[in-house]
Amino acid sequence: MTICAGFDSYRASPADMRVVTSDGQSIAAHSYVLASASPVLERMIDRAQRGWGAECTIPVLGVSFDAVHAFIHFLYSPKSRVVPAEEEAVGANWAQLLALAHAYRVGWLKRAAEAAVSARLTPERAVDMLKLARLCDAPRLYMRCARLAAKEFAAVEQSDGWRFARRHDAALELELLTLLEDADQRSERWARERAAQEACRQLGEAMASLEHIFPGESGAKAACADADAPCARAGCTCRGLQVLMRHFATCPKKMAPGGCARCKRMLQLFRLHASVCDRPDRACRVPLCSHFKAKAQTGKADKTWRLLVKKVTRAKVMSSLAERKVVPEVVAESWARYNRRGAKLR
Repeated sequence: MTICAGFDSYRASPADMRVVTSDGQSIAAHSYVLASASPVLERMIDRAQRGWGAECTIPVLGVSFDAVHAFIHFLYSPKSRVVPAEEEAVGANWAQLLALAHAYRVGWLKRAAEAAVSARLTPERAVDMLKLARLCDAPRLYMRCARLAAKEFAAVEQSDGWRFARRHDAALELELLTLLEDADQRSERWARERAAQEACRQLGEAMASLEHIFPGESGAKAACADADAPCARAGCTCRGLQVLMRHFATCPKKMAPGGCARCKRMLQLFRLHASVCDRPDRACRVPLCSHFKAKAQTGKADKTWRLLVKKVTRAKVMSSLAERKVVPEVVAESWARYNRRGAKLR
């Protein structure tokens, strides 16, 4: 170990206690430094110093000598932080340091050890570190192990930790399988939500294209007069809608019992436009808009349709905000508060 330089500032004063490790070696230390760094060590030192003339000796067992040496070195750290050079010097002892920091209640060292173990996590050690994270109450390391196991389960199955859990620790095996199942369900749910958001975004663009094709009486927006000419509006679907409306106007199966799938789709788009349209009846020139508005006032729409209208309206608003070059003041203030809150948490 090359981190013993941290003891230099305390060599001027003689050590008044010794820390004994599992292999019988001892490390000289200062009781007031260890007691001020850890409340558990403070109580152990207080009990060891009660005898008159007795040498103060406390045992730190269950880990290697290098881990105990690094632990005491970090307790001597004046700034309560780990520099990159020391992090590399500790090497493979971070898992033992995490256990020591948890057992002796050194919060800042526990957070540093948790981050270091998470950064060095591999599929071969995922199960072992998952169990360590559960015993040491390290939620970030726990979630990191669960995500790694879900991502590279084939490699985790080949590890010694997984084979040991299958043979001797059924509770840990069940816990890990439950985490994997939850991760799969979460991924499927996120995929469904992303697909639903994309569908609502496309419907919002279709509603904007209808308003672009049929502008209001004010004529603020230029209509797409020529279906063959490309539209200058970004993300416009005017041409596809015009082709669909041309088919709707001339389709002979529109009123047939079975109907036409494309005509039904166009009717649904007209109905959706009427549900999100905020123009007066005479000002809106989209076909069947006033008809569907009057029908909506007489009859009550089902819950699924109302939810779809709400999501499409939200998608339209978000799309209009994204197209603006200047962000509204309310949105800017909200983002500023969010960024300040995130900076405090970090």
